[in-house]
Amino acid sequence: MKRIISILNICCFLAFGAVAISGQNTKTLKNKIIGNPAISSFNSITREEIEMLMADLAKTNPAVLKRLSEEPEMKRQQIDNLKQLLAFASQAQKDGLADDPVNLQELENVRSEVVAVNYDKEINKDKGPMPPFGFISEPTVKAFWSDKSANHEAQFQKFLDAKLVILRRGDLKMMDREISEEEKTQARDFFAKIKIYEKEFDAASAVLSAAFKKKVQLQVKLQQAQFLSRVYSDKSVSEFAVTDEDVAKYIAEHQELDTSAKRTKAEQILNRAKAGDDFARLANEFTEDPGNQGADGKGQGGIYTNVAKGVMVAPFERAALALEPGQVAPAVVESEFGYHIIKLEKKGKGKDAAGQPTENYDVRHILISTTYNDPTAPNDRAVPVKTYVRSKLEAEKEKRFLDKIVADNNIQVPEDFTVPEIAAAEKPKTVKTRPLRKKRVAKKRR
Repeated sequence: MKRIISILNICCFLAFGAVAISGQNTKTLKNKIIGNPAISSFNSITREEIEMLMADLAKTNPAVLKRLSEEPEMKRQQIDNLKQLLAFASQAQKDGLADDPVNLQELENVRSEVVAVNYDKEINKDKGPMPPFGFISEPTVKAFWSDKSANHEAQFQKFLDAKLVILRRGDLKMMDREISEEEKTQARDFFAKIKIYEKEFDAASAVLSAAFKKKVQLQVKLQQAQFLSRVYSDKSVSEFAVTDEDVAKYIAEHQELDTSAKRTKAEQILNRAKAGDDFARLANEFTEDPGNQGADGKGQGGIYTNVAKGVMVAPFERAALALEPGQVAPAVVESEFGYHIIKLEKKGKGKDAAGQPTENYDVRHILISTTYNDPTAPNDRAVPVKTYVRSKLEAEKEKRFLDKIVADNNIQVPEDFTVPEIAAAEKPKTVKTRPLRKKRVAKKRR
């Protein structure tokens, strides 16, 4: 599975609420960014803008703000995340991704939605609880659609088409799905309301406070940056690809990851099993499968009972089902978890998780594990060597790529901004979790 690029884990102080990310031509877009037609890139953010975000965070999540003030590493990580976000958006512009008609339409929509949501909150903040856009009346919406000179129907169709294309980019299940009339009606209502408030906002610009307009401008910029960064992320996935050859080469160059001695050990145990040694006793003595230990702390002889076909990893299952009851697999079986010595005890019939008839079987198993604990993360669980190496190589390629993108786009983010003090901020609650149950390592991951 491809790694998710870290910049899309947008830093905590970019959370502005449930504003949908959504886009005419480039000139129109630049001219509509709230009184600042010069904005045409995302390569910087000012100290004033950072502190504006901090002020919002003080209202919405004081506990996180307190952590930012007390944990320098967390503050540094948020700065890095913000640099990466802006770098991806800036690079997307350089590469012409912002000129794509669908992306342009979505950038236009971002502006409309962010403006409308914020304007709604600002002008109706003292009127009591109401759902978003709840103060826009039905007659106002009807008047919007009855204005034929404004060409709203064509604008709505562009809005909807862009939304559907972007939705289908991220979800293959949506490729052939048509939206219902009810969904289209809801989209029309939403579109009308954001356009009504966007028009009001633009008309009221002279009387709205400078601080409010700056806040909205910043949110537009960051939400558009988030959209463009996602587009660029999808385009650049291949930059992080690690091949099987890359993994094999790395393992060959690092002796601590070599598993040849473990294979030799597994083959020695197999020879003893084939020579007639008691398999259950060998399992209790040598297996490194944590699932072999019963609730009483005693070994279970490596037994798996009533195993439904399809439960075990493929190499294990193929070897087990190729045997007759009482037979030991003639060769050591390798899987991502290590080396397996396998003895089939019984074949039968049973039901799978859905209640459908299937084969089942009892099998004994000895595992010589090749999983690996990352020395830089001693508290993490052990993972298959190849999984560890692939993850490590992908992370290294990702870091080099991100560092280059940030440098190439000359991203400027201040590091000396002030985090406001919150006297009574609550500390984040610690959630207690139960220890994970030990699982038999040969089972498929669900």
